[in-house]
Amino acid sequence: MPPPVVGLLGPTNTGKTFLALERMQEHATGMIGFPLRLLARENYDRLVRARGADAVALVTGEERIVPPHPRYWVCTVEAMPTDLEVDFLAVDEVQLAADRERGHVFTDRILHARGREETMLLGSDTMRPLLRRMVPRLELVSRPRLSTLRHVPARRLERTPRRSALVVFSLPELYAVAERLRGETGGAALVFGALSPRTRNAQVEMYQAGEVDHLVATDAIGMGLNLDLDHVAFTALVKHDGVGPRRLKPAEVGQIAGRAGRHVRDGTFGATTDLGELPPELVSAVEEHRFEPVVSAQWRNPRLSFQSIEALLESLNRRPPQPWLVRARHADDQQALETLRRDPEVAALARRPEDVRLLWDVCQVPDFRNVMTEAHTRLLSQLFGLLVRGDAGLPADWVDRQVRRLDDVLGDTHALLERIAAIRTWTYVSHRPGWLADAATWQARTRQIEDRLSDALHERLREEFVTRGASVAVRVAADGLVSGIAADGTIEIQGVPAARLVGFRLEALPGESSRALKAAANRAAREGLDARVVELVEAPEDAFALTIDGMLLWRGDPVGRALPGERLLAPQVEALATDLLDPPRRERVRRRLAGWFAGHQRRALGPLLDALEAPLEPAARGLVYTLAETLGSAPRRGLRTSIDALSRGDRQQLARLGVTLGWRHVFLRATLAPEALRLRAALWNVRQPQTPAPAVGPPSMGAPGASDPRRDAACGYERVAELLLRIDALEEAIGLAQPRLRAGQPAPPARIARALHCDPDSVPALLAALRLAGDRARR
Repeated sequence: MPPPVVGLLGPTNTGKTFLALERMQEHATGMIGFPLRLLARENYDRLVRARGADAVALVTGEERIVPPHPRYWVCTVEAMPTDLEVDFLAVDEVQLAADRERGHVFTDRILHARGREETMLLGSDTMRPLLRRMVPRLELVSRPRLSTLRHVPARRLERTPRRSALVVFSLPELYAVAERLRGETGGAALVFGALSPRTRNAQVEMYQAGEVDHLVATDAIGMGLNLDLDHVAFTALVKHDGVGPRRLKPAEVGQIAGRAGRHVRDGTFGATTDLGELPPELVSAVEEHRFEPVVSAQWRNPRLSFQSIEALLESLNRRPPQPWLVRARHADDQQALETLRRDPEVAALARRPEDVRLLWDVCQVPDFRNVMTEAHTRLLSQLFGLLVRGDAGLPADWVDRQVRRLDDVLGDTHALLERIAAIRTWTYVSHRPGWLADAATWQARTRQIEDRLSDALHERLREEFVTRGASVAVRVAADGLVSGIAADGTIEIQGVPAARLVGFRLEALPGESSRALKAAANRAAREGLDARVVELVEAPEDAFALTIDGMLLWRGDPVGRALPGERLLAPQVEALATDLLDPPRRERVRRRLAGWFAGHQRRALGPLLDALEAPLEPAARGLVYTLAETLGSAPRRGLRTSIDALSRGDRQQLARLGVTLGWRHVFLRATLAPEALRLRAALWNVRQPQTPAPAVGPPSMGAPGASDPRRDAACGYERVAELLLRIDALEEAIGLAQPRLRAGQPAPPARIARALHCDPDSVPALLAALRLAGDRARR
């Protein structure tokens, strides 16, 4: 009789992992696979405390601790040594078999990995029907949740109770929520997928120790992290899954919400008021742990052919043998292989089966940034070329150059995250058999670098998002000098004006002051800097402004500027560099300015942005894109082909969006309002400072300098004779003149002059320049 296979299923906080570890220790030997390196390490440490370091091995893609004769093996699922026979074998979180990226590995373990005496599959109850198909003689055991999970009404983010996790689904949201909490509650710990295990542990320890009361996390929190959480609050229910944005499935919401409450202590979940109340059907599904079953598992052919690259790809693309299996299509290793096979040099080197096998091993080197960039595939190509040509593995001097440049703890959060991702890749490489001479030395070196970078990242996050006793009030300066910062930025030391903060730049006041007073002012500015950054971050929208040359003002002082982006409508925003702002604080200022700028653009040019996002037919969509390139208006003569292609339905839909097909221009009237015109001029000046925009707003004005039709159109004007005419006023004037001219009657100069706000004596010259009588009628 074959050994039993047990499906241990249930929601979060049911003690499944604890039971599996206890069960494993009842056997002479065992192995358990976890979905995350962090979880593997946590449970390895637990077993070492119980059984001793000589009895337990740890095997992950980046870490390998194997004593001479281990009894128990703790691994990530991908790193499980499946050729090793053990008495007990377990796989955790088997519902990940449905994951598009990693699911095929979990499916393989479910189908093929077995213990000699007992096998245990742990996961969500949603896997029950599928596991019955995958493992016909499965013994199913249900585990009830140890505590109650209860929904509570939505709260404002700032009123989220202590010992809570706020769940977000992007890094910008994560930083924004943590920033708000810093201003209100003194800060938060951060947990997200890009963190190294060491940084993540340090952040969690900061929360567990009570240094902060809140945790801001992505859905990475849902995978087995054991935390003292009383409440989980969702700020969104939409995530990007690598293919596109999608709503969370109820089971995913339940997995994350289930982190609230531990052991027999009850937990609650809900939403922030920014998101609004959770749908009642979702609430009941989570409270009752009632979710749609998983109906299919990702599958990859386990019998790969290495006769050639094409044969390998053909075997990877083999159709599954069962209808409830889905061929894996989105795995990074296969995408890397498909990219590298188009490299002539790689194709020339991968001639023999052993070379193709090596290429496949290289394709499995992970990009821990999870973006599969050209830089990563270029690295894979280099690795393969060096390995296939050399007999002793990778050249030590080349690897040294790659690793040494990453050993740098300076820079902002983004730079440290990039370096950590890169060094983790090299840690993985150092654990590949035969790739490096003296692999143990490289493993130790890359781990030391990762540890230093991780510690530096933890400190950056702490500096940026945790303030002990944070307060908007200005502190008392050192040496007993009582300081204050006035609303206009003036710094007073014991009532004596000493300097002025212009934005975040310290400026001396007119006249002379003592060196000690200047030093005290500088010290006061630095000590009040965090409070001032918080003031900017929390400032209302009307505290900011944009100048016509692209400078961003806060309380009338320059603090940032817009820079050219890929398109006129998409500039970049940066905070001005000063001696006071270090990179983390400068990034906080930049994010607030970028958020204000996006909102300002939406307020001023909303109808244009709405038109860009509207579902239009190709002809109408092309016309709208052209309008966007000139910020809302464009000469009709350049759009005749596009206009001719419009159907009646296209024209009606464009009209509903506010698009006017005028006599000489196509335009959105809303983009000619005063605020919109000022923004258009600023956007032009950011992109083309060598031909600055004129002062915009009036229906007509003198045309300064040389003619530039592109500039004039982008700013909402057309140059006619010696005047710049605003497009809506020009169209009104043409509408008054053209019908009468066609009928052989004189144009009404007084009415046209009123429309253009110009001298009636200039009207004949303008009409002559426009050549109206020769224009074709509008279609």
